[in-house]
Amino acid sequence: MILRIHPITPERYKIEEAARLVHKGALLLYPTDTGFALGCGLANKSAIERIRRLRKISDKKPLTFLCENLQSIANYAQVSNAAFKAIRKLTPGPYTFILPASRAVPKFVHDEKRKTVGIRIPDSAIATALLHACQSPIISISARLNDDDLLIEDYFDPTDILFAYEKNVDAVIEPEWYEFSGESTVIDMTQDKFFIAREGADTQALEKAREVVE
Repeated sequence: MILRIHPITPERYKIEEAARLVHKGALLLYPTDTGFALGCGLANKSAIERIRRLRKISDKKPLTFLCENLQSIANYAQVSNAAFKAIRKLTPGPYTFILPASRAVPKFVHDEKRKTVGIRIPDSAIATALLHACQSPIISISARLNDDDLLIEDYFDPTDILFAYEKNVDAVIEPEWYEFSGESTVIDMTQDKFFIAREGADTQALEKAREVVE
């Protein structure tokens, strides 16, 4: 199934159909602010296993998921006062926050040793509407290509991504046009001193993250 959705004012009935599919256990290819992502419900172990196979991700590697807002993050992670203030300044946007996981996060999603998770609040009307309709977090793994011969900028080409993954997922949410920022900036908030674990593609967002971390 392919759902073409307006990226600024997503059609409600299409979003509700996508949410229905998520609740039924579907694996989606959908747009976020950073690019196309593979996603499913947070507790959907079988769909998560499919994502790991598609992206060749180890069973031990923790996965990132999206939350609609700060209140939702607090249900799935331990958020200190300092982390709360920093996240509030940066979201929504192309940032992934590494935080201590709460018991609400399935063991097959978080880091078994560190007990941490990666969480994002996307700056995407489609992703936000989908989260609101689902009323629960959605796994978000970048749908990059696995071809080592490709240049890094080709990993996220929307047309190539759609062609590569559309036959391997249950549904595709395709925006009428694309406005992607590229990889998110990853901020580790598991210690008192925050630090940038990965620099993202959005230069302005990265500088904003550096200001908050410092």
